[in-house]
Amino acid sequence: MIQFNEFVLDNGLKVYVHEDHHIASAVVNIMYDVGSRDENPNKTGFAHLFEHLMFGGSVNIPSYDTPLQKVGGTNNAFTSPDITNYYITLPAQNLETAFWLEADRMLSLSFDPKVLEVQRKVVIEEYKQRYINQPYGDVWHHLRELAYEKHSYNWPTIGKDISHIEEATMDDVKAFFQKYYVPSNAVMVVAGNVKLEEVKRLSEKWFASIPSGVKPERNIPVEPIQTAPKRKIVEESVPLDMLYKVWHMEGRTDESYYSTDLVSDLLGRGKSSVLYQKLVKNEQLFSGLSAYITGSFDPGLLCITGKMADGVTIEDAEAGLNDTLKEFSSKEIPTESLEKVKNQAEFSMTYGKTEILPRAMSIAFGATLGNPNLINEEEEKLRSVTVEEVTSKAKNILTEDNSSTLYYKAKK
Repeated sequence: MIQFNEFVLDNGLKVYVHEDHHIASAVVNIMYDVGSRDENPNKTGFAHLFEHLMFGGSVNIPSYDTPLQKVGGTNNAFTSPDITNYYITLPAQNLETAFWLEADRMLSLSFDPKVLEVQRKVVIEEYKQRYINQPYGDVWHHLRELAYEKHSYNWPTIGKDISHIEEATMDDVKAFFQKYYVPSNAVMVVAGNVKLEEVKRLSEKWFASIPSGVKPERNIPVEPIQTAPKRKIVEESVPLDMLYKVWHMEGRTDESYYSTDLVSDLLGRGKSSVLYQKLVKNEQLFSGLSAYITGSFDPGLLCITGKMADGVTIEDAEAGLNDTLKEFSSKEIPTESLEKVKNQAEFSMTYGKTEILPRAMSIAFGATLGNPNLINEEEEKLRSVTVEEVTSKAKNILTEDNSSTLYYKAKK
């Protein structure tokens, strides 16, 4: 059981404190309730751009990294379709430095045009290296556009088109910051060798005076139920043909989310999984297969990715995959198979709580979803899933009408 306390500042900033006096370090993790799903379809990539801009200095602190390095701290951040997360790890005795740095950029981020141009170039270069010039780099551009017609999961976190970042104005940037980077739209977790009363004091000192702002209301279009299969063929200069197939599933807060998670584990977790045993080891249609879920806040995707074995066409490989899925979803899941993947998943959850930073992130993640105690409830939610629930979920989700298939072919 991960113990934590919580309080809320008058400006709406939710603060969670997890004390662990067996370690010497401390973590300050701030999660903003904004991701690429919150972007304007004509101005995408802004959530990710801001991940970079937040390290460009504030009005009072021109270099974010320098004072942190002086006290032995490190930092990083990441963006997803649902959230943007920033974290600092440092010696516990230097905790106030983290409060000072995070509060200052939340209150008064530098809108220096030079910083915007530098970070714009960094993001554009990342876009080119990871998504344009990398083999299969644009897979999720194609898959998201294929699977989602209405919802803003239609584009990847990096953005729909690089021109949106190239053409971003300072007014665009300021508007995004003022809308989303406010205390009422953030969660802060302070964890490690810290004390509740000290965290309260530092929170009041550094964050209480920051204007609350108005927590943005979401009005994201609901994705309609898919009623017919979707397909797309892409030909690029890549080494091998690849098959990608996705199915719509529930969002992160749906109780049946864990049933679908276990379906993906049964299909593709490890060498004892259904797909590996049947299609890689026995029939040798694929040289590699994986199954996973996106874990999205809103209804997401169950995904299967496959690399064909030598001499096997992508069409034959898909036919084998479809036959295997049809057989899998038509029978009751064996109890021992379900218990095995439950044990594997539970081990991963438990192991993930051994380090202080993943604990802090998990609390922030749950709090942003509306349940900070999710970190303590997930194992039981997963453990309580029945054979009947998993069998039913496989049958309902793994239908051809619910699927989107991408052939990513190597140019001849």
